[in-house]
Amino acid sequence: MKVSGITSTAILSFLLGIAAPVCAQQEQQGEKQDHPQQQESKHQQAKPEAQHEQQRPDNKQQEHAQQQQRQDQNKQQEQAQQQQRQDQNKQQQQAQQQQRQNQNRQQQQQAQRNNQQQRTPEQQRVQQSAWQQHRSQDWQSDHRTWQQRGGYRGYRIPDDRYRGYFGPDHGFRIQGLPFLVVGGYPRFQYDGYWISTVDPWPESWGDDWYDTDDVYVNYVDNGYYLYNSRYPGAGIAINISL
Repeated sequence: MKVSGITSTAILSFLLGIAAPVCAQQEQQGEKQDHPQQQESKHQQAKPEAQHEQQRPDNKQQEHAQQQQRQDQNKQQEQAQQQQRQDQNKQQQQAQQQQRQNQNRQQQQQAQRNNQQQRTPEQQRVQQSAWQQHRSQDWQSDHRTWQQRGGYRGYRIPDDRYRGYFGPDHGFRIQGLPFLVVGGYPRFQYDGYWISTVDPWPESWGDDWYDTDDVYVNYVDNGYYLYNSRYPGAGIAINISL
């Protein structure tokens, strides 16, 4: 009986020894089978995150493009508004300048009419004689520019005053303006300045151009010249004084 019990115990222990490694091996295989699934599940979970990370730069670029577009639109609107303000200011300045010119022209015309009415026949004769004495026989050889005269040394009209009352766009007539004869040369007053001719006037001009033609004062080649609108091209050297 003892031998039989011992034998049974030995066989049971042997069987248990064999079964234990087999069970352990099966458990390891089961873990190996579960591990790839877990890795795949983790990979699937990480994949959307990677896609989300890839989408972020695109969103930033889109936001940057929208911001740049808004900045460009604002800049264009500001430029358009600024240009509109500049155009309005320019139009207002031109309208004001034209209004002043019209008023000055009317005042000058009225002063000329008044002065002409006040002039005596003797004064008219003196004025006509002064002009006629300085008519050139050959203007090309008789006249001299300010450069040939050594440069202009008279009074310089301020730029803002010059732009408002002088130049080709501001014609006037000598007839009726205050008039003097200084050193044998005609001198008349325009816009508060005395204008003295120092050059003979071209023989091609009309006999009474100083009464009938529109003239203007222009600053050319560092000196002032008197031009006749009816006969462009020839300018008489003049001197400006207060």
